Amino acid sequence: MEKYFGFTWIKMKLDDKVVLITGGSRGIGKAISELFVAEGAQVIITSKNLKKLEQTAKEVGCSFFVQADIKKEKEVKKVISQIIRKFGRIDILVNNAGILPKMKQLHKINEKEWNEIIDVNLTGQFRFTKAVITYMKKTGGSIINISSDAGLKAFENFYA
Repeated sequence: MEKYFGFTWIKMKLDDKVVLITGGSRGIGKAISELFVAEGAQVIITSKNLKKLEQTAKEVGCSFFVQADIKKEKEVKKVISQIIRKFGRIDILVNNAGILPKMKQLHKINEKEWNEIIDVNLTGQFRFTKAVITYMKKTGGSIINISSDAGLKAFENFYA
């Protein structure tokens, strides 16, 4: 067992597994990428920020990266097709991409802000899962969905 970020991690060997991590260029996605690379996986990260993707891929040692906007189905399909062309499969999808909106009271959130949050944090995971599942049905695989506990409990003065 090893320690990563204060957690005890049971060492798993993921040699040559092909892993796609959405939102992999920073934060939790970057940390997840580091762990999968350390375990021997072929890690592909995606994000809409090309500069951060290039920087993170170099720092972490990712096999490949693809710039894409999770809100655009055509770009999501492009990510999957590029990975399939290059690696022949996707073994693990980590749906990590998400946004944290500017905190404010519900009655002050406009519909455009609401729709963007839903589009990225919920529909984006649906888009990637839908795009990859046809391939995973043939070869097997795992899908990991990351979410916040903010949807499970209220936070006092969260909007303040």
